[in-house]
Amino acid sequence: MWGAIALLIAIAPIPARGEETAQAPAATIETTVEAGEAGAEEPRRRVTKNEFDWPVTTFHYGLGFLLEYDSYSQDDESKQQLSLEPDAGVRDARLLFRGRFKTERPLTWSIGYMYDHSNRSWHFRQTGLMIGFPELKGNLFIGRTKEGYSMTKVMTGYHIPTMERSPALDAFVPILADGIKWLGYFPGPEIFFNLGVYTDSLEESASFATYDHQQVLRVGWLPIQDEKAGKLLHVAVMGRNGEPDEGFLQQRARPEANFAPYFVDTGRFAANHVLTTGIETYYRDGPWLFGAEYNFQDIDTTDDRHPRFQGGNIIAAWIVTGETRPYNVAGGGYFTDFSPKRPVFAGGPGAWEVVLNMSYLDLDDGTFQGGKVWRVTPMVNWHLVDYLKLQMAYGYSVLDRFGLEGSTQFFQARLVTYF
Repeated sequence: MWGAIALLIAIAPIPARGEETAQAPAATIETTVEAGEAGAEEPRRRVTKNEFDWPVTTFHYGLGFLLEYDSYSQDDESKQQLSLEPDAGVRDARLLFRGRFKTERPLTWSIGYMYDHSNRSWHFRQTGLMIGFPELKGNLFIGRTKEGYSMTKVMTGYHIPTMERSPALDAFVPILADGIKWLGYFPGPEIFFNLGVYTDSLEESASFATYDHQQVLRVGWLPIQDEKAGKLLHVAVMGRNGEPDEGFLQQRARPEANFAPYFVDTGRFAANHVLTTGIETYYRDGPWLFGAEYNFQDIDTTDDRHPRFQGGNIIAAWIVTGETRPYNVAGGGYFTDFSPKRPVFAGGPGAWEVVLNMSYLDLDDGTFQGGKVWRVTPMVNWHLVDYLKLQMAYGYSVLDRFGLEGSTQFFQARLVTYF
């Protein structure tokens, strides 16, 4: 573990002289947007080692690396439902490149390349062009990107307060899609939205290509935003309309532990149409963050069944050391990670964040018996510096499946770097 930390420190970008002891940037409503992974464009401390100014374009390189350890304690019913074994390894590794062309019209580009532990394979992540249209108060992305459904799904996985997204989002919404997405923001009424149209024509064999076509709309409003006090209220609704790949669908999810097997699973079934709808709200008051998301999925099967699945999560997070999570409205309406006011390598304590999350997913309806699962997770995030944090979590989960209700305790730890 400590050898890995030393390696990450050695390869991370070096802050400009004196900046590591300076105060972190104040939390503001960020209104810029680039073609990079969500959150990559946030105004954290300036670095010099990984940013270059070339004649035609700027160039930024970065990486993400995540080591994880998961272990479990099961009761007798849980052991009858499934088998769990402790595991450790690389949860995620990715190379990131982005830049801004020196054109009159805003034009940025990004390339992401990621190792997926679940499939033991490398594939391109957010890769494409972002074209700015200031006169229309929006930006157009063309390429591979997040669909835009749900704040938690839009956020970079390295930046969410929890270790994993909720099982409902993992079951209902693929992590990536190929297509075009319009992001709009109207600063007067403080309304933002994104509208995307996607297809699997470019890479139908990819694990995320579970739909032939899908359309996604998300609309949000900020009725409260007091930058001086750090207060913000975010409310959004979203919808997703899709046609399953080759007329078949399988909804399943892990229990917020990537090395664990799928806890709930409908099995593969014939379906011709899926409508997913959801609502989300988040309130930030300085170092405090409260939020909730809930989603419904209505499916039309080829044998005229119409199951409805549902699920979501509730979260509360407190940054004990006083930092505030920044928020980007023009880039899609999401929170991102923050800089410690007093980094560890400058003699400070870093930033400490405590989190309590509860998630729920129901894949039972009529003849569909995929199972129900809920989990409560208290956890701690220790941000040593901008680019390095440790996460420690305990989870208690109950799975209702196979005519049994089995409980599982989770013990998880992560080492995370991202820049």
